Amino acid sequence: MNTYIDVIFRSTVIYLFIVIALRLFGKKELAQLSVLDLVFILLISNSVQNAMVGPSTGLFEGIAAAATLFVVNALFKSILYRNKKFGRLLQGEPVILIHKGNVIVKNLFREKLTINELEAAVREHGVESISDVDLAVLEVDGNISILSENYQKKTTRKRKSHKVIAKTT
Repeated sequence: MNTYIDVIFRSTVIYLFIVIALRLFGKKELAQLSVLDLVFILLISNSVQNAMVGPSTGLFEGIAAAATLFVVNALFKSILYRNKKFGRLLQGEPVILIHKGNVIVKNLFREKLTINELEAAVREHGVESISDVDLAVLEVDGNISILSENYQKKTTRKRKSHKVIAKTT
């Protein structure tokens, strides 16, 4: 039984370490995985395996480690949901990258995003250029949200527009 407690403790510590490390290294890594990022994550998972289960490589120790990760993850999400300050501390807040066609360079630099990555996100949202973007936001999940006048025109065309005619007397 002592082995299982050791596995549970080790798994919890590794989980917390990985969450904190991902937070410190930026939101970008969460949603926009490159080949290098994917290889990095696979290698990290392999490198921490022994730290979680130690010399025990049995089936039940592996299940105990996986179950611990599920439970700790569920508890963590519950705490984040209930405690907004802790959630902002751990997950961060959305960051404005473009405002009315102007790139906010200091925010790009802080979030370790290149102009090429930003331009790609703009194109993925169907907007031709950065100058056409009203607002681009790096969300807490690592995705980039784009709002543009072109988008607003596309969505408002589907609705019936009501004209207001002012009467002059």
